Amino acid sequence: MPTVPLVIGVAGGSGSGKTTVVRRIVEALPDNHVTVLEHDRYYRDRSELRLEERAALNYDHPDALETHLLVQHVTELRAGRAIQAPVYDFARYARRPVTESVEPRGAIIVEGILIYTDARLRELMDIKVFVDADADTRFIRRLRRDVSERGRTMESVIEQYLSTVKPMHLEFVEPSKRYADIIIPIGGHNPVAIDMMLSTIRSLTSR
Repeated sequence: MPTVPLVIGVAGGSGSGKTTVVRRIVEALPDNHVTVLEHDRYYRDRSELRLEERAALNYDHPDALETHLLVQHVTELRAGRAIQAPVYDFARYARRPVTESVEPRGAIIVEGILIYTDARLRELMDIKVFVDADADTRFIRRLRRDVSERGRTMESVIEQYLSTVKPMHLEFVEPSKRYADIIIPIGGHNPVAIDMMLSTIRSLTSR
């Protein structure tokens, strides 16, 4: 295990297949070797607003997230210290009044759509992966996920996609692809690209 953990960024549009890629990385490394930290945990707590007001906020703009706190937490993990990560309730659009203890391990995966928009966070990463997929595929995956896992209605998902997800993707997520070291086309279903990525990660974790 390296003295300083390897920090791997996994970015890409909503529904691009990031979860699949993260799972492949975790499976490729030794058991209990990987800590996964999702940017989604760090949505700002707006519990002072009514549910309807929270639901109407733009969650796809970088300002919606406490990225400075994520930077602090990744810095702590790299230094070998555990953190208390926030827990977010997607059905209520609010943070839960609890935190989760996250332990440092040999590799730290930071996952999220906007992780490459912040220079401080990028500087903490040893390898930056961008998972690419066409817009139709991303929308269908997001629709299925938000309805089945996050308690949303089909109408609310469509409205959010058109009003904020799509325009913010074009303004922030897509341009951030230029910071990636590895781009994986066709979402998480590109075995050649994924095998190349895993080979690179294995070589870095054995340094």
